[in-house]
Amino acid sequence: MTISEKKHTVGRLKSRPQFLAVREGEKRRGGFFLLEVLDRKEPDSQARVGFTVTKKHGNAVERNRMRRRLKEAVRLHAGFAMQPGHDYVVVARRDVLDASFQELAAELKSRVETRPKHRRSGDGRPRNV
Repeated sequence: MTISEKKHTVGRLKSRPQFLAVREGEKRRGGFFLLEVLDRKEPDSQARVGFTVTKKHGNAVERNRMRRRLKEAVRLHAGFAMQPGHDYVVVARRDVLDASFQELAAELKSRVETRPKHRRSGDGRPRNV
């Protein structure tokens, strides 16, 4: 690696309060996982990522395989796209096991790069009421 190349590292979310804080942020739904994103308002700090696989998605071997596949996809394809000062939680779905790695990596990269859409102003009630 030359000096001109910048290595982009991603930190880890480790404690339950960190994971719960991210739940209050934006949710980006995908076919293989749900991506939760929270802006910590600390642009100088590195991005952090955490992975969640619930017990309803299989036994320990399958859950660990899902987690390993997602970690590798972040490491190889999506880590560079994560914004500094943001926390990301990837909540896996069962389809992570059956998807090809290229599909999984492309979906993850797409969800990370997606910017939030502007919300409609209003009182939050449906229009047809």
